[in-house]
Amino acid sequence: METKYIFVTGGVVSSLGKGIISASIGKLLQARGYKVTIQKFDPYINIDPGTLNPYEHGECYVTADGMETDLDLGHYERFTDIKTTRHNSITTGRIYQAVIDKERRGDYLGKTIQVVPHITDEIKRCIKENATLEHFDFVISEIGGTIGDIESAPFMEAIRQLRWEMGRNAVNIHLTYVPYLHAAGEFKTKPTQHSVKELQSMGIQPDILILRTEHHLEKGILHKVASFCNVEPESVVQSEDMLSIYEVPVNMLHQGLDIAILRKLGISVEEAPIMMNAWYDFLDKQLKATREVHIGLVGKYDLQDAYKSIRESLTLAGIYNGLKVRIHFINSEDITCQNVGVKLGSMAGIIICPGFGQRGIEGKIIAAEYLRTNDIPTFGICLGMQMMAIEFARNVLGYQDANSREMDIQTPHNVIDIMENQKSITQMGGTMRLGTYECKLVQGSHAYEAYGKVILIKERHRHRYEFNNQYFDEYEAKGMKCVGINPAANLVEIVEIPDKRWYIGTQFHPEYRSTVLHPHPLFMSFIRECAQG
Repeated sequence: METKYIFVTGGVVSSLGKGIISASIGKLLQARGYKVTIQKFDPYINIDPGTLNPYEHGECYVTADGMETDLDLGHYERFTDIKTTRHNSITTGRIYQAVIDKERRGDYLGKTIQVVPHITDEIKRCIKENATLEHFDFVISEIGGTIGDIESAPFMEAIRQLRWEMGRNAVNIHLTYVPYLHAAGEFKTKPTQHSVKELQSMGIQPDILILRTEHHLEKGILHKVASFCNVEPESVVQSEDMLSIYEVPVNMLHQGLDIAILRKLGISVEEAPIMMNAWYDFLDKQLKATREVHIGLVGKYDLQDAYKSIRESLTLAGIYNGLKVRIHFINSEDITCQNVGVKLGSMAGIIICPGFGQRGIEGKIIAAEYLRTNDIPTFGICLGMQMMAIEFARNVLGYQDANSREMDIQTPHNVIDIMENQKSITQMGGTMRLGTYECKLVQGSHAYEAYGKVILIKERHRHRYEFNNQYFDEYEAKGMKCVGINPAANLVEIVEIPDKRWYIGTQFHPEYRSTVLHPHPLFMSFIRECAQG
């Protein structure tokens, strides 16, 4: 089958859930036996989100090949189990960088470089690139931002051109918002009408409309929107608030979104049931998971999206363990030796979160000591693992001044040090140890058991500093074991204290590999132990 292209845009306001809708479309098409990929086009001028503050853009998700990307790629992978790459995440910054590099090489033969056609041509090339590297039946392209944004204009123009060039091989889906005014007691479709009008002014007629709503919309409203926006009634569906984002694909399925897409693309719709049994089984488990387990996130970013993949990984692991995970954010800046017991003592388990920089570090170290000495299940991720190592060095090895070179360049006991190949790097973006690396596990360790007695694993990384192997023997002798080692570089990837119930730190980010149908084994093991408390 010739590759079909689906463009997903949004209007009225941001944060409507284009990423969830794109992932849901991908899941439904997958369930019909099609091979899909999903890509995100972000209008901001940064090269990637790697240097963005989480308060600006939420978490930075890392692909298997080491690209720092938008958190929506996490949704894509969790819903569909596809493996995204650097080709699935494009920003305006990367588009302009590519065009300017070509201009500097003389590829344009001295022509004046303009937004149209040079920038739009590069966008079009990127949209089609995945299908040139590997055959896909469907390529879903989500366009970040909101219709009318200045930054989005080149992307809209590229979509307009592609829509005409591809004919029936492309379809435009527009996600918009229908607010409910409580004072008037009615829904208002005018924002949607204006959004579609804005899209039409750019030369794009949406084929399918998805109406984001907090309450159920009656058919009369859907028909009204269809009439005013020149869209067929069966091509207007609603995305109302669900108890869980994982119910969205089923909601879209029940409204025939996948059928509308296939018909618009000229593909016959077979009567055979689509393959969603595993997804329904998961939702059934979610419904039955009523016993609560309370997990604390010790970090410095008081923002839900800052630790999105960790939160979802905990939720998924809880569901598969028959538990409803209640997540409590605990700001590490507020943790002191005097209040640590009050803040952490009621939790069944604690995640010491990843991050960068000095802020909130001492609170994480205080938390690690309290958790270790009180034998509370503890999972340290990346910087969290490093803080566990520093705490152990200070309070068990006896090095009161132990620290990371990241926090104290002069520390005499640099138990966490900058990686050798990072010392000459001055650029911030895309220069860390990024992507998938191998890790060899020590047989008999807690980590080994959690992974199902597998020796060699592969996990994704995002860090610049590492465990200092000069202290390896001292840690081992005092009871903190280095049970996961990168075989190529001899870097310590996992530490644990075997004498504790569950006290494990990983230099890598296991949350990047946890999906709806395949929850990560470390999160599964962690939640199981937390439930024993």
